[in-house]
Amino acid sequence: MPSPTPAPAGLREAKKQETRQLISDHATRLFIAQGFERTTIAEIAAAARVAKKTVTNYFARKEDLALDHQEDFAASLARAVAGRRPGESALAALRRAFADAVAERDPVAGFSGRDFARMVADSPTLSACLRGLHDQREHRLAEALAEATGAHPEDVTVRTAAGVLAAVHRVLFQRIQELTLDGRPADRIAATVAPEADRAFGLLEPALADYAVAADPHTPQRSSSVP
Repeated sequence: MPSPTPAPAGLREAKKQETRQLISDHATRLFIAQGFERTTIAEIAAAARVAKKTVTNYFARKEDLALDHQEDFAASLARAVAGRRPGESALAALRRAFADAVAERDPVAGFSGRDFARMVADSPTLSACLRGLHDQREHRLAEALAEATGAHPEDVTVRTAAGVLAAVHRVLFQRIQELTLDGRPADRIAATVAPEADRAFGLLEPALADYAVAADPHTPQRSSSVP
């Protein structure tokens, strides 16, 4: 009897992504319904109709089932700095990226929906994980700023700049979550947060307007040091 023809690589990958999403969707539904801490991996596996081992193969930690945008979140600020336009400072790039995220109601910026925000707020485990993700995001931002300025990642200027820039994002993320928990719709939250973000980023302009400016091939390069 001939061996069955293996599925094409693209089809296998699509099936894996489908299974992963199915598990994540059922996990989120259970977490919201009965709380993160009270929900077991066995319950998630049963709901998704897969083996318990399948769940742990796709998600190494239980919190990974709930916070499934972790890599996007941790990399978001560094990615904005790396993608800054010619003549654009790190601050300007981050400010622009945040405005785009608000306009798109991006979950990475905090637009998660009330049920999801309540699930995280009510869970000590998820709240701690989120704080750790903010710390990771700041660390990766420092690495991006170091690369942009030719400094060492442990340089005090790099660490200070990363700290204050990440702090603004942390405050704005929490602001969006608070408004979400208050029951505000996403459009109203965006209308509230957009001008608040302008004021928050504006506070950093005197110190960071000329920091980590991307080279412009048409003009002399500006200094990347903090005055």
